[in-house]
Amino acid sequence: MGRIVVISTGGTIASRWTGSGFAAEADGREVMATAPLPEGITVEVVDLFSVNSPRLTTAHQLTLLRTVHEVLADPAVDGIVVTHGTDTLEESAFLVDLHHHDARSVVFTGSQLPMGSTEGDGPGNLYDALLTAATTRGLGVLVAFAGRVHAARGTMKTQAVALDAFADPSRELLGKVGFGKVTVLRQPQRPQALALPAMPELPPRVDMVMHHADGDPVLLNAAVAAGARGIVLVGTGAGNATPEIVEAVREAVARGVLVALTTRVPAGPVTEIYTHGGAVDLVAAGAVPTGTLRAGQARIAVLSALLSSENPVEQARVLRASLSEEDAVLVDA
Repeated sequence: MGRIVVISTGGTIASRWTGSGFAAEADGREVMATAPLPEGITVEVVDLFSVNSPRLTTAHQLTLLRTVHEVLADPAVDGIVVTHGTDTLEESAFLVDLHHHDARSVVFTGSQLPMGSTEGDGPGNLYDALLTAATTRGLGVLVAFAGRVHAARGTMKTQAVALDAFADPSRELLGKVGFGKVTVLRQPQRPQALALPAMPELPPRVDMVMHHADGDPVLLNAAVAAGARGIVLVGTGAGNATPEIVEAVREAVARGVLVALTTRVPAGPVTEIYTHGGAVDLVAAGAVPTGTLRAGQARIAVLSALLSSENPVEQARVLRASLSEEDAVLVDA
């Protein structure tokens, strides 16, 4: 069915017991040796790095993004599979998706159980990802996990240790894998791809601040003082906080900080309903609502916007443009 390039980045799927816990130590060829290949597929492996995914940096993720583009520059490649740790998979997959303009699929996968585990999920997930990369087109960046196929946009890790680790709480499932084929259930909505960003010597700092009962502007102001060029405010409900935080957002935006507004609620869009510190006031103060994107992916959207321009007005425009049409409709609803 085609020539698939597997980019190995570490994670549980590449982890071994170290005496006190598991750590990503196996290279891509060792990972590939654990999985059967779908019939007709040939595989090439790129060993990019091997780290536990909580240790990933923006530099790692931008390196991965550029590597994907370099691999797809070869027209003989039919698709890409990225093996990745589950903790930050949703962030890396969304970064690649934001800048993905190719019809060929890039499919992220990983595992919840380490290499060599009895009934480990890595080999099956890798098989499904290879099949998905070889047989789908025009769907953007995907996540293949536990027999399911998810669009990168909106997908998040919803289970800490269960094998069915990923879902998009706000949308229906994209597809399923079974009996040697991939069944696509819906077409994802994706905005126009962003241009590939340069590799900055020092990536911009983007912090996340969560609101809660008794929440005040201290942490948001501390992020600005620490040099954050972008902040993701994780509000309550449909994207709400307090008048004091609204004022801190207004001051941050006036200083050129790009502020995005999401919510700690698992499903549903940020919506301008409430005042007295709610989303109505936060958006008026300059925060950009991110629809159904949750904190990790909202942060990636802010990062890509910051890398697109030095102009704060243009950065906010790019951030809004990174929402899909469906996100935009939900935000305006």
